[in-house]
Amino acid sequence: MITIPALACYIWKVMPMVGAGGFTAIGGVLLATILGIVLAILWGGSLASMIAKPFASLYDGGSQEIEAKPYYSVALTKRKLNHSLEAIVAVREQLAKFPHDYEGILLLATIQAEDTKDLSSAENTLNNFCDWEKAPPKQVAATLTLLADWHLKFAQDTDSARAALERIIAKFPGTPLAAAAAQRIAHLEGAGKILLAAHDRRPVIVPEGVASAGLRETLQDLAPEETAPENHVADLLKHLEQHPFDNEARERLAILYATHFQRLDLATMELQQLIERPGQPARNVAHWLNLLADLQVHSGADYEVVRPTLEKIIEMFPDLPVAQLARSRLGRLRLEIKGHGAGPESKKLGVYEQDIGLKSRLS
Repeated sequence: MITIPALACYIWKVMPMVGAGGFTAIGGVLLATILGIVLAILWGGSLASMIAKPFASLYDGGSQEIEAKPYYSVALTKRKLNHSLEAIVAVREQLAKFPHDYEGILLLATIQAEDTKDLSSAENTLNNFCDWEKAPPKQVAATLTLLADWHLKFAQDTDSARAALERIIAKFPGTPLAAAAAQRIAHLEGAGKILLAAHDRRPVIVPEGVASAGLRETLQDLAPEETAPENHVADLLKHLEQHPFDNEARERLAILYATHFQRLDLATMELQQLIERPGQPARNVAHWLNLLADLQVHSGADYEVVRPTLEKIIEMFPDLPVAQLARSRLGRLRLEIKGHGAGPESKKLGVYEQDIGLKSRLS
C-alpha cells in the first residue's frame, strides 16, 4: 500500500525539487534517500527471497507439493532374498494406501503365482483389479492375457485360459483388444499341446538310420514328403470351422487359393472377411489390402482391377503412413504389373473342389 504513494511522491515531488536546483535540489535528494530507505525495507525481504529461492529449492524441494506415490523397493528387495511372504506384506502395505495401483497389483500377483505357486490367490488379485469400474481397458486386457498365460504355464489349463481371454471379448466387443484376444484363443490348443509336451517327458525313440546311405547315388527318396497343398487347405478349413476369427489361418488359406490353385476369387473372399472384420488395427487391414493387390498382380489382373484395392487403403486411412505407402505404390503400379507379365492360366480344382466343399461356398 505504501509503494504506490512513495513512487508518486518521487515523480511529482522529488523530481521537480531536484530540477529546481540550489537548496531545493538538496532537499529533493534527501527526500529521495528517505523514500529509497522505506522501499528497501518493504521490498528487501521479497527480493532476497526471489533470488535465493531457486538455490534453496535444490535442497528443500521448493514449495511445489510432492505427488504421493507407492514405493515397492522394500518388496522387491525381499523378493530377491526369496522372502516371498515378507514381500507380499510389503506390497500390501503400499496397496492399502493406493488400492488400484497397477504396478503393485501386478507385483503382488506375480509373487503369488511365480514365487509362492498360489495361482488361485494371484487370480483373485487380478480379478479384483479387472472388476474395478475405472480400470483402463488396455490394462484390463493385459491383465487377463497375463492370467491366461499363467493358467497355461502353471496349470496347463487351456479351458481357464480360454475363459480369461473370452472375458476380454465380452468386456470390449468390436475393439482391437477383442480381436487380439480372439487370435490368442484360436492358437490356445497348439500352445497347450506344447506345454503338455514339455511336462510329459517320455523317452524319445530314435529310428534306425538308413543302411549304406553313403553308397547311394541320390538321397532324394529319403527326403520327407511335403504335405500336398490340398491337404493344407483341408486342414485350414477344418481349423477355421472351430476358430473362424483366426486371422493367420485365413490369410494362409487365401494365399494357397491364389498361388497353388489360381483361384483369385476364393482368395478375395477370404481376405475380404479379414478386411471387413470390426476391431482390426489399421496396419493389419492395410497389410491384407496390399496382400490382395499382390495376389491380383501375380494372378495377371490389369491396372483397373488392382487400383481400387490400393485406393481403399487411402480412403480408409488417409492420415496414416500406410496411405502414403499406398500412394507410392499406385504411382508405380503400371510398371509393377508390366514387370510381372501375364498371369498364369486358371486351373480347375476338379475332384478336390468337391472334397472340400468349395462348390457350396461359391453358390
